Amino acid sequence: MFYTAPPFERPDSGLVRRFLDVEVASLGHVTDFGFPRGLRRVAGTKPFAGVALTVHMPHVDSTAVHRALSLVQPGDVVVVDQSGDELRSSFGGTVAAVAQHKGAVAAIVDGSTNDVGEISELDFPVYSRGATPLTSRIQRLEGEIGVPVSVGGVAVCSGDIVFGDADGVAVVPQRRALQMIERLEAMEERMARNDWLGQALRDEREFAELSGADHD
Repeated sequence: MFYTAPPFERPDSGLVRRFLDVEVASLGHVTDFGFPRGLRRVAGTKPFAGVALTVHMPHVDSTAVHRALSLVQPGDVVVVDQSGDELRSSFGGTVAAVAQHKGAVAAIVDGSTNDVGEISELDFPVYSRGATPLTSRIQRLEGEIGVPVSVGGVAVCSGDIVFGDADGVAVVPQRRALQMIERLEAMEERMARNDWLGQALRDEREFAELSGADHD
């Protein structure tokens, strides 16, 4: 059986774009939540920020991924939960090309990826568990679109903000997005304005003193 959830509320596009201007590692300074484990960038070179469109597929059957492409809106990130199958690919070159044509800005897949060369030529960001020649199949068994999923141990709901760069990828729940981006922007602005590292080197001060590591 296939199930597609009702249309979900999308965050303001201006809010999403603000995540393009902060580093994923900046989020890692303030929280341990939201970082899918075991995923790495296998294609694409540019940073991205977009809105999660979730897909839950049953291991080998990637029918739901193909059906989800008809629902992609500009700025979406296709997020695929393969029900624990880390070895197969549900996202190859043709799927990536169609997703990009529909306006998707990236894909996050808790599985592997095939046609890495083709996807790289598209410069379409894909984060997964690596490359593989073993693919999923269109078997029309079952699947779900727009439902909460788990990717690399992180719960993702359609409408959450997903952003990524060379360091990795992160998920920010929509309900916390405004609060989080304001915190990240303030932190990065503070660091840029103070040039604390440059000043520390010029003053020959110990790094642990400045970072707080030597405080009791």
